[in-house]
Amino acid sequence: MQSLGLVFSRLRYFTPVFLFATLNILYGTWAIYIPQITAKLQLNEGELGFAVFFMALGTLCTIPFVPKLIKNLGLGKAVLFAVIGFCLFILGPFLAKSYVLLCASLYGVGVFSGLLDVAINTLVTEVERKDKVHFMSVSHGFFSLGGMLGAGLGSLLMPYIAFAECHVAGVSLILIVINLILSKNYYRITSTQEAEESSFKLKNLKPLIGLALIGFLVMAAEGAIVDWSALYLEQVTLATAALSGLGYTIFNGTMALGRFFGDAVSTRFGSRLIMIIGSFLAAAGFGLTLVADTTTALIGFAVVGMGLSIVVPELFRYSGNLKGIRAEEGISFIAGTGFVGLLLGPVFLGFLAQTFDLKGSFIALLCFTAIAGIVALSLRRN
Repeated sequence: MQSLGLVFSRLRYFTPVFLFATLNILYGTWAIYIPQITAKLQLNEGELGFAVFFMALGTLCTIPFVPKLIKNLGLGKAVLFAVIGFCLFILGPFLAKSYVLLCASLYGVGVFSGLLDVAINTLVTEVERKDKVHFMSVSHGFFSLGGMLGAGLGSLLMPYIAFAECHVAGVSLILIVINLILSKNYYRITSTQEAEESSFKLKNLKPLIGLALIGFLVMAAEGAIVDWSALYLEQVTLATAALSGLGYTIFNGTMALGRFFGDAVSTRFGSRLIMIIGSFLAAAGFGLTLVADTTTALIGFAVVGMGLSIVVPELFRYSGNLKGIRAEEGISFIAGTGFVGLLLGPVFLGFLAQTFDLKGSFIALLCFTAIAGIVALSLRRN
């Protein structure tokens, strides 16, 4: 909890974690309206999965250019550009009147979400380096907390808001105002690597492959819960409309709780052991969701959230301490591949759901997290 105290001690540390929360507040709001948007445009699971693919495509097209954008604009200015752009572009899917417009708008969301994800991870890394503090795990905790607030509070407000676009517009406006006010705490921050030529070589990829695979698999599972948990509870466990958004809320709640304690747990047990236990615990949680009972499935989502809670922060910490690889290079590589998994996971599950059914898709998620645990077993103690 020391890192949590640090975050609330100065706006310099609170501002970056609020950026993480902003990203997932809007994702959480998107998640609860997916069934409504799907029904409005009369989409099946495969069509929804293909539309979400354009979000992944937007991120894939953006990530290679993020370092150059940060170098040209400066880290702080790039962060502000990314967060304002994301808050505006998230309106697109809600306003789309056709399937083509939905795909185009999700592409734009992917562009700015990818930029924002890499930029804020770089911002936290830079502040940690300059101030010799540690709050990466807590930052990801606020990401989870943001999803819980976006989906949980959003679910409560849904019956009182006639139009989904009014809901997301109100949330976006509030977040833009808050982030503009807080931006003075990072706007002039620059990366110490911005003026340096990168020394990243292909040979340095080898020790990162296993970590990238773990990141891809666990974040694919996380992304799948964002886009498919509500539909899974509605169609497989036959949950009511009021309960269908609760799975994602509970998942984010336990994930946030785990991440708030992540820095202390990492100090005691080490990154490798945490990644092993976390991955297998998530696999057990997905096993519980396969029971066609709403209560048991909700418990499963809670277990998955606890299992995955500090796997991703530990991936960043582990990759930042590899010999022969600069911390920022390792972290950027893991952030990029992991975020691609976050977006491609739902796409893959959409096609599985179309080919088989939603339950079959969640069996695939169980396999994803189990494989991540097996790969973590092969890592060297760091």
